[in-house]
Amino acid sequence: MVGLIPDLHNPSNLNIKLWVNSLEISKTYSIKSIVIGSGFAGIASALRLRSLGHEVTLIERLDQLGGRARTFRRGQYKHDAGPTVITAPFLFRELFELFDERLDDHLEFVHLDPYYRFYFSESDQYFNYRASIEDTKSEIERFDSKDTKRYEELLAESKSIYDIGFKKLVHRPFISLYSMISQVPALLRLKCYRTVWQMVSKHLKHPLIRKAFSIHPLLIGGNPFTTTSIYALIHYLERKWGVFFCMGGTGKLVSELENLMLRHDIKIIKNCDVKSIHKKDNKVISIDTGDDTNLIADNIVFAGDPEVCYRELLSEKPTSKLFEPKKTYSMGLYVLYFGTKVKFKNVAHHTIWMGKKYQSLLHDIFENKKLDDDFSLYLHRPTATDSSFAPEGHDSFYVLCPVPNLEGDIDWKTEGKVLADKIIEALNQTIMPNLHECIEEVFWMTPQDFKDDYRSINGAGFSVEPKLTQSAWFRFHNQHKKYKNLFFVGAGTHPGAGLPGVISSAKVMQELITGVEVGSGEPNDSK
Repeated sequence: MVGLIPDLHNPSNLNIKLWVNSLEISKTYSIKSIVIGSGFAGIASALRLRSLGHEVTLIERLDQLGGRARTFRRGQYKHDAGPTVITAPFLFRELFELFDERLDDHLEFVHLDPYYRFYFSESDQYFNYRASIEDTKSEIERFDSKDTKRYEELLAESKSIYDIGFKKLVHRPFISLYSMISQVPALLRLKCYRTVWQMVSKHLKHPLIRKAFSIHPLLIGGNPFTTTSIYALIHYLERKWGVFFCMGGTGKLVSELENLMLRHDIKIIKNCDVKSIHKKDNKVISIDTGDDTNLIADNIVFAGDPEVCYRELLSEKPTSKLFEPKKTYSMGLYVLYFGTKVKFKNVAHHTIWMGKKYQSLLHDIFENKKLDDDFSLYLHRPTATDSSFAPEGHDSFYVLCPVPNLEGDIDWKTEGKVLADKIIEALNQTIMPNLHECIEEVFWMTPQDFKDDYRSINGAGFSVEPKLTQSAWFRFHNQHKKYKNLFFVGAGTHPGAGLPGVISSAKVMQELITGVEVGSGEPNDSK
């Protein structure tokens, strides 16, 4: 039953809401917003814009949503293509809560223990980074009893950085020089001019434990020896909120977010490659998707490498000369996928396989841009937690290996197979004996695939490298300097790569559009 019928001839009544059985049925959605790219940054942006009442269209050039978080299937095996480590789960819950829905009605997040298992090939030793502080300290004690107390000191400093870097800065726009200058005193107090390696080494003394607790920058595309210590907040983020796996995989998370968008009338267009963005005066007005098809928009959000947008879609250079000098991009990623006809129960859900080299290996990857004879690996074994990824009695794996981006002179058509063989042999000789006899459905992605599939500059795995001089205001801004209705989200913008970073970039975008601070999203967060 209609509870209230407005007089349509009276303009003052046009905003009166209609209710049928106490449900709102009439709203006017006059603001048209287009989001280009459907990684987590694009999805979060589309949902936030829709929650503001915008008419939203999400454009994806591939045949499935997720960007780097898409899903591969080979034979009877399933593989998450990209991000597998879920931290700050409240950021995902918040996306459902925007529409008065509960994440737990659609998804199950499982708390992992250990968070990561480290294997040090130089000593054939294991270290378990555990879910509790006491268990972690017990593991550290096996290497150096004095480092147990020092770990507490490291954690305390990481918390200090988290309290500023994540709770106060991660969701705030840095589009003016003043916004950066105003934070300088806090950043200096945190000694952000130090690298992550320097900060960790100040506290921890055992060489292997130092390695274990300095790898976090690699999860967002940075070299621990050059990445600002502000990113040491990741350690406390994990410690405070845990490390989770989404049952069904990251692909399931993307699927349920897609369903959320569809339930709330977000239009999704797949297999659509945006060719250009049209401008008029000081605004962007539409996108060209080919075949003389233009989509009109009041706002455009680009959820990919900003440099791609500037150079390929806008046909211009980045507007600030600060971005021109020798901008550096993250390392590349080589990702090996395979199944096994047996289960490797000694391999944890997340395993970090450390090679013999560390600093020199990273120098070759980031600076020399060459493949070293050595390597370090991240192994994802989802079947340790979720049997749906493989047939009964089988395992599903992907192995992520940091490599130089495409600025290096590497023929990946040849080296892809060579590196696969080396990695399989190394695992066969160490933590996965007899791998040769049971491996099947092997394939891989190289930096060239990242460039081709994701329009990634230099085939980089994480866009712009997270150095101090490429963070916050020095990163690509979240709003175009001239076209104020063009926004940027994702790994190349503030706050940076990683799931918490890219999802938070959508909050930055929302604040720029509304002028209202969104907050970090942390439960009981003071906004």
